[in-house]
Amino acid sequence: MIRIDIITVLPEMIEPLIGYSILGRAQREGFAKIVLHNLRDYSTDKWHRVDDYPFGGEAGMVMKIEPVVNAIESLQKERTYDEVIYTSPDGERFSQGMANDLSLRENLLILCGHYKGIDHRIREHFITREISVGDYVLTGGELPATLMTDAIVRLLPGVLGDAESALSDTFQDDLLAPPIYTRPAEFRGWRVPDILLSGHEAKINAWRESQALKRTKRLRPDLLEKYNKKP
Repeated sequence: MIRIDIITVLPEMIEPLIGYSILGRAQREGFAKIVLHNLRDYSTDKWHRVDDYPFGGEAGMVMKIEPVVNAIESLQKERTYDEVIYTSPDGERFSQGMANDLSLRENLLILCGHYKGIDHRIREHFITREISVGDYVLTGGELPATLMTDAIVRLLPGVLGDAESALSDTFQDDLLAPPIYTRPAEFRGWRVPDILLSGHEAKINAWRESQALKRTKRLRPDLLEKYNKKP
């Protein structure tokens, strides 16, 4: 079982999302445990403030060092974390490969960025990995943390009804997924490709790979370099 602790100033934003669908089922069936921690509970002043003005006079507020360090150290006293992750737009880009890697860990701690960011000393002394979900800025790291958690948990053995399903997901082989079709075989004159109706597994697999390559070349040519480097 994997345990994911999430430190956030807005636990109410994440809580509804982690209780449904695959994330909810994974927790109910004992494959994962996702625990939310309100950063304000670790603040030392009577107003439970977690932000302050930055030195140097830059506009915007920054997450204070004391409550964040209090939260991280309090949780680290209870268990050892494989990674202490900070969600930040300037971190390394989250990918399916990264999700695969993180799904093999036992304990993950995710700090949701907020405001203009965090006191840099937290990054220097506590954060082991900074992760971004894209080259854009959001109000906070709550949604990125939820997205990462979903991508990780769905890869755990037993979570998906079909154990093979995750293996054919987009990005698993550095390719986009090929086109998929359902019944009926013909709708408004639009036919499912005959090869998919042939029952010839080897030819179907070859067709799927060729279609995945075509879609990747058209939509995400940057992925082809990684794919072509594989032995």
